Amino acid sequence: MAVFSRDEIFEKVKDVLENALGVDPEDVTMDATLIGDLGAESIDFLDISFKLEQEFSIKIDQGELFPENLMSDDTLVEDGKLTDKAMDILRERMPHVDFSKLDADRRVNQLSEVFTVESLVDFIDRKLQA
Repeated sequence: MAVFSRDEIFEKVKDVLENALGVDPEDVTMDATLIGDLGAESIDFLDISFKLEQEFSIKIDQGELFPENLMSDDTLVEDGKLTDKAMDILRERMPHVDFSKLDADRRVNQLSEVFTVESLVDFIDRKLQA
């Protein structure tokens, strides 16, 4: 398996996001959020995952890169907010994401703010080292 530096991973992730989302290269920064800053929608996540798999010759399991089916479980969401159990599951399944932004505000709609370009780079970096 090829070895990539974080800078090389970032450049490849940047290319994938430019291609998948039609965004300008200068908009793809490490701290850019996929949804808020780059305009990704849920359907784009499938395309992004597929393109990352191709670009890095890796397999991304469903729900590994982005959370799925959180809203359908009453033990994970209460009154529109993520429960402690949900936070534990997210941290366990997605060590590549910095969930500290949610510590102060656990509203489900805030979840989109934690998925950044950097979280994708971290995910790929971990995946390639596994």
